[in-house]
Amino acid sequence: MQSTDTPNPVSRFFDRVGRTTVAGIEEIGNGGVLVVESFFWLLFGPSRRQPVRVDSVFVQMVEIGIQAIPIIGLLAATIGIMLAIQGIHTLRIFGAETRVTIGIAFSVVREFAPLITGILVAGRSGSSLAARIGTMKINQEIDALKVMGINPTRFLVVPALLAMMVMVPALTIFSDLIGLLAAGLYVNADLGISLAAYFDEVRDILSVDDVWHGLGKSAIFAVLIAVIGVVNGASVVGGAEGVGKATTRAVVQSISAIIVTDMIFAFVVTR
Repeated sequence: MQSTDTPNPVSRFFDRVGRTTVAGIEEIGNGGVLVVESFFWLLFGPSRRQPVRVDSVFVQMVEIGIQAIPIIGLLAATIGIMLAIQGIHTLRIFGAETRVTIGIAFSVVREFAPLITGILVAGRSGSSLAARIGTMKINQEIDALKVMGINPTRFLVVPALLAMMVMVPALTIFSDLIGLLAAGLYVNADLGISLAAYFDEVRDILSVDDVWHGLGKSAIFAVLIAVIGVVNGASVVGGAEGVGKATTRAVVQSISAIIVTDMIFAFVVTR
């Protein structure tokens, strides 16, 4: 006779789905609370004699932004050249390859520059943030901060969040310039259009709203990367293996959130 205490496969499936859903909702809630608490300490920390450490913000800005310039520049140039190659190849079918500048300008500024910048920062700095927070947790350093009367959010999270919100849009502007320049060089070599004529056309095509479109997305990506990294780092259990899993999860979740947010943002602002 089969025991009634043993759950059947259907019950186990729905139990697993329910637990995963609750855990996901909890992580989203923790992220929202983290953002609110970060802005609270940013605004009211000085009045409570616990201001955000400016030197820590600059250290994070150097790590997130300055040290990422070579890889951002390399990939932005590669993406720009790739767009030029594909655009010329496609438009040549219709005999309109000289109009490739339109596609390059919109694609780089509105989509590819913020997207590739966000993904690179997520893989580079988001994982580092999750690993650092996770290591501090398993070493009980976060508990030590609380014992000393130091709020962990103000001490650890706010500098990283501020640095992300400044440097990711700045890197996006850099990526815009490098991507457009590299594409212009290829267009000059393939079609014989001078760089002056190329950039004149880019300037005529693009508007301030197009630039703000990319920068707005990059600011949202910055918040997502910082929050997801911190939430995953703070949820580490199980020692060094747990840190590795949390770091991997932070990268996967950050990139997934960036791509989904990019799709939603593009859909909303183009209606």
